[in-house]
Amino acid sequence: MTETAAPYRATRSPRQSADERRASIVAAGMDEFAAKGLAGASVDAIARRAGVSQPYVYQLFGTKQDLFLAVVQRGFERTRLAFEDAIRAQRAGEFPGCDSALGAMGLAYMELLADRTLLLVQLQAYAACSEPAVQRAVSAEFGKLHRFVEEASGASQHEIHHFFAEGMLLNVGAAVQLPGEPVDWNLPQLGGAD
Repeated sequence: MTETAAPYRATRSPRQSADERRASIVAAGMDEFAAKGLAGASVDAIARRAGVSQPYVYQLFGTKQDLFLAVVQRGFERTRLAFEDAIRAQRAGEFPGCDSALGAMGLAYMELLADRTLLLVQLQAYAACSEPAVQRAVSAEFGKLHRFVEEASGASQHEIHHFFAEGMLLNVGAAVQLPGEPVDWNLPQLGGAD
């Protein structure tokens, strides 16, 4: 008696919910908007990356600008989540030599700089602030991040100001791809001084 093989059945990946498809479109949008900005990005290219149709992207997001705003919001959210993780790690003693939540968030931000796409999305968000809706959204997201850092760290206003100023210096260093580690970057390196 011979065994017969079970008939081959194509397996379909489970159907994604609208929220899952929305998340995959935002992820695809991160790459496109990071590289080309709001004006230069192509919704068609984003749709292809996400494996959906261009009309479906418009159905979910309305406009290219609304998709861009979702991408910007996701970028700020990733930063805040990294800060939350860093605070938990610091409190659990996982950052030897780091004695503050603010210091842990700073270390986490230096690690985030390795994600060039995330960095470029942030810079593209600032660059697109000539659009009033983008300016309002970026201002709101930055404000939320600032409030989170303030409340979570308990640091002084001066320390918070220094933290964000240092973050912007790090952004420039990462954007121009300074050599070495972010912890070692400084203003003279940006100016080409020895």
